[in-house]
Amino acid sequence: MSKPFDMEVFLAGVLTGSHVTRQRHVRQGKIIQAEIAKRWQRQTPWTWQRKHVAWFLENRMSHRSEATRYYYVLTVRMLTLRLARSWTFI
Repeated sequence: MSKPFDMEVFLAGVLTGSHVTRQRHVRQGKIIQAEIAKRWQRQTPWTWQRKHVAWFLENRMSHRSEATRYYYVLTVRMLTLRLARSWTFI
């Protein structure tokens, strides 16, 4: 039996800022992970492709406010940094 993926441990190496900021990134990372897992059956960020994250930002965040989308893009940048990928999102 495998352990469930822990987003907090995954992001721990790249998180900076205040406690509240770190918790926001972890919370949003878990939301991103759950949505991608539900749609694409990709349980961990190591299995994600750029299209999965782009889908989340374009489709799941389209009805959110500009500020909310901005904070999710910041979280995606943290995930990208942790994965050592060169993905860019606007």
